[in-house]
Amino acid sequence: MTIALLHRAFAPLLLLAWLWLHATAAVGAECENPAMLRMSIIPSGDLKKDMLAHQPLLQELRAALGIPVEVYAPPSYGAVAEGLLSGAIQLARMGPASYVAARKADPQLTPFASFEHKANAYQPAGAFYHSLLIVRADSGIGNIAAVRGKRLALVDPQSTSGALIPRQVFAKQAGQALESYFGQIGYTGSHVQSINRVLDGRVDAAFVASVNLAAVLSDPAAMQKVRVIWRSQAFPLDPFVYRGQLCEAVKKKIRSVFLKNDGARRAAVLENIDGVRFVPISDRDYQPVRDIY
Repeated sequence: MTIALLHRAFAPLLLLAWLWLHATAAVGAECENPAMLRMSIIPSGDLKKDMLAHQPLLQELRAALGIPVEVYAPPSYGAVAEGLLSGAIQLARMGPASYVAARKADPQLTPFASFEHKANAYQPAGAFYHSLLIVRADSGIGNIAAVRGKRLALVDPQSTSGALIPRQVFAKQAGQALESYFGQIGYTGSHVQSINRVLDGRVDAAFVASVNLAAVLSDPAAMQKVRVIWRSQAFPLDPFVYRGQLCEAVKKKIRSVFLKNDGARRAAVLENIDGVRFVPISDRDYQPVRDIY
């Protein structure tokens, strides 16, 4: 199994070169039957951990497809979408908002699986999550009125819980655009970075996903350091998406890897991502995200 970790400083240039080299691989074919499957995963903050968490799944894909499988860790949510749209990537775990945006550009992109998350301190079990506005517990900020004018961390422009929901749902409830409500706004690039910047005092507040907050604050002592002062409605979890141009036999094998009911590797991946089970999904499951986009 090959795991390619892109160096932060050179990631944009490397990705552009990679996309250019592979973009025309399937031109002229009736359907795409790749000699190698390339998968990508939206960044959460710890690229090496993300890659290792999904490695058993990649091994299962190799066995099912009978071809090499590589995983690439791009520097941003947008880079994953660009890879899918160009054909450089055939399979990806996307954020809900980045999927909705990419689907506009290529209606053949197909979400086929997501997963039910284990219950945690910030949400019950299910194939959904919430956007949370968090502050340090010792900050003296106890509600959204008290956070007005403070320093805010967002995740990525294409993050659902870390940008889209704050800009479209929270801002509407607050009656002001985020730039007017908060004194300073910056993007951190990942949920982990946003949480850490709240904890170390570099920002006063951050919008993050409930599942990511639970993963970072995994013990009771750590949980006591953060206060949640706003919670969104539930939104669907990350979709696994493949290119619709893939040959049907390839798509069927990919779906089987995710949705069959047994397999130690599959169970290992679910354990790594705090999942209960993979579940079948379709584009219509992401209509709540599309409605606020």
